[in-house]
Amino acid sequence: MTKKKDDMPEWAIEEIKNAKFEKPQLLTRTGYILEIYEEDKRIDTQLYEEVEDGRHIVTMELPKNIKPSQCEKGVVYEFAFNLFKAPLSKKVTDFLKKEKEIEMDAIYQFELQKMELLDVASDGDAADESEE
Repeated sequence: MTKKKDDMPEWAIEEIKNAKFEKPQLLTRTGYILEIYEEDKRIDTQLYEEVEDGRHIVTMELPKNIKPSQCEKGVVYEFAFNLFKAPLSKKVTDFLKKEKEIEMDAIYQFELQKMELLDVASDGDAADESEE
């Protein structure tokens, strides 16, 4: 039986499935919501400042106190979220790089803690302020 090119060896699958996450790091970034997944209680966000691995687009789990219906696409928020990181072994990172052409040394998860709508001034707002 020949292996398909997309197959991952069992040892790599097991390590990725059982990755141990380190203590979360609380981060604050500004950005906006690209997509809202109501059923999964997740949002895709575009962040202006990158996260640890260089990404600007991350999927965040919503906490129980934030409903998907409270989220609005395309407006600027300040997001406070926990970044969870699970480092991968050298064996797995070497395999991913060599066999799958994927550069990945850790698995990341993002859990939103809170988000605050930012009052980004438009030209009309600036004119109102200058009249005072």
